[in-house]
Amino acid sequence: MDLYAFFFYFFAVLTVGSAFVVVFSRNIIYSAFALMFTFFGVAALYVLLYADFVAVTQLLVYVGGILVLIIFGVMLTTKVFSVEMKTGTLNLLPATLFTAIIAGMLIFVFSATDWNVVPDQEWDTTVYGIGALLVNEFILPMQVAGVLLLVAMIGAVMMAARDWTKLKSK
Repeated sequence: MDLYAFFFYFFAVLTVGSAFVVVFSRNIIYSAFALMFTFFGVAALYVLLYADFVAVTQLLVYVGGILVLIIFGVMLTTKVFSVEMKTGTLNLLPATLFTAIIAGMLIFVFSATDWNVVPDQEWDTTVYGIGALLVNEFILPMQVAGVLLLVAMIGAVMMAARDWTKLKSK
């Protein structure tokens, strides 16, 4: 087994194992920290697939933003350390059947795929390729999306400020 395969299997086991802890843990703190290991494992798998931009985006957005927000929200909530989560099993047979079908399809795709693909050497990194696409071909849609998101954020702030002033005056 070469070093690449070792790292792939290591991060795959880390990702799947920590995802099981997220799903099956009864303590929400353990679930949140296991989610961090899941996100790191997925980012490492992206690095092994030569998708460096997606790996960095995974770390910045999910680990740096969303997971930190979840952990702070959980830690700042009072009496969350003693909460035991209980779930009931609903629709166990359809869920098991659906999971088995998806697992069968994934196993078929994994076994039928030629994994010895050499990455395209036209660009040094995927960041350069994405930047070239955004600047050359998709500059107008990117600017329109940016303006649309700016207008949506301003509207959300205006709506929140209006609701806050109504609550403050009561």
